[in-house]
Amino acid sequence: MTAYVIVQETIKDQAMFNDYRKDVPATLEPFGGTFVVRGGHLTIVEGEWVHPRLVVIAFPTRAAAEGWYGSPAYQKIVPLRVASSTGNFIIVDGNA
Repeated sequence: MTAYVIVQETIKDQAMFNDYRKDVPATLEPFGGTFVVRGGHLTIVEGEWVHPRLVVIAFPTRAAAEGWYGSPAYQKIVPLRVASSTGNFIIVDGNA
């Protein structure tokens, strides 16, 4: 079953975030992760949206998504994301 990493974020330090952002794709490859949405223009049609940036990453399985998140390669760059942005970060199962 496909799983998704969904991130809502507000960038506080663009230069530091750019360092994080350039390194993410290489960490996804071993786990089959692909970007579905990576930033882009948001149009809010209902409700409130707190963070102006949205990222959606698809993985072939939840195990792959969790493996990516816990991998040494990704964990090495997590401090850059944490220091340069605020937001929400989740893993969710897709439809069966």
